[in-house]
Amino acid sequence: MDITSLQNPKIKYIVKLREDKRQRLRDGFMLVEGCDELTLALSSGLKPESLLTAPELASRSIDISNVEITTVTRAVFEKISYRDNPDGWLGIFPIPKRSLEEIKLSASPLVIVTESVEKPGNLGAILRTADAAHVDALLVCDPRVDLWNPNVIRASRGAVFSVRTVEVESSNALAWLRSNKMRVLAATPSAEEMYTDVNMKEPVAIAVGTEDTGLTDFWMQNADVKVKIPMLGKVNSLNVSIATALITYEAVRQRL
Repeated sequence: MDITSLQNPKIKYIVKLREDKRQRLRDGFMLVEGCDELTLALSSGLKPESLLTAPELASRSIDISNVEITTVTRAVFEKISYRDNPDGWLGIFPIPKRSLEEIKLSASPLVIVTESVEKPGNLGAILRTADAAHVDALLVCDPRVDLWNPNVIRASRGAVFSVRTVEVESSNALAWLRSNKMRVLAATPSAEEMYTDVNMKEPVAIAVGTEDTGLTDFWMQNADVKVKIPMLGKVNSLNVSIATALITYEAVRQRL
C-alpha cells in the first residue's frame, strides 16, 4: 500500500482540489472519480497526471499504461472521495482547454446554450441530456458554477468529456452562433409560442437561463424565437435541466 496516512501531503492536496475552485484554476488540475467517468475521460483523449485506487473498494479495473497508479487504504480514499459509495478510483487530470474554433458542426447543428446556471447538479443533468441527444455542442455562458467542479463531473456521469463543451462569454457565443447561421431559440415562460410548435429541424441553439430570473436581456433581445413549456399548475417554472431536456428532445423528435 503506497499511502496509508490521512495526513499525507498528496491526500491534503487532493482535498484542496476537490473543495477549492481557485486551487483548481490556479494549478490547472481537476479530479475525476469513478470508473465510468475515468473511462470516458480517457477515451476523450485526456491523460491523467496520476491515478489513485483503493483495492478494497475497487471491484473493476481500468486498462491504462504509462500512468502512475497509487494505492491507498479505504480510509484514505474515503477522505478524498466526493461520493457516497465510492468505487475506489480517482484521477488527477489537467483541465482541458477548449475553444469554439475546435467545434465541428454537423450539417444541421443542434446546440444548447446555458446562461449563468449556478447548481452543479443542474449543469451535470444538462450535460447528460446533451450526450443522450447527441447535440453538437454545449456552450456554458457566464457560469456561476465551475465546469470542472467535481460535483458537475459526477452529476454528468462523465458526459462533460463526451460532449463538446466550451465555457464562453455570451457575446462571443452569440457571434459564433451567428457566424454558423444558427437561429437562437430562447426558453422563457413569457413566450407566446409553445416549444412544440416551432420548427427545430434547421440549425438551432436552445438557450436556457437560471430558474429564478431566466435568461438575461442579452439573450432575450437577440433571440430569433421565444418558446414556452405549458405550465398547468401553480408553480411558474420548471427545473432548468428538465426544461432543457424537454425542448432538446422535441428537436430530436422533429429530426427523426
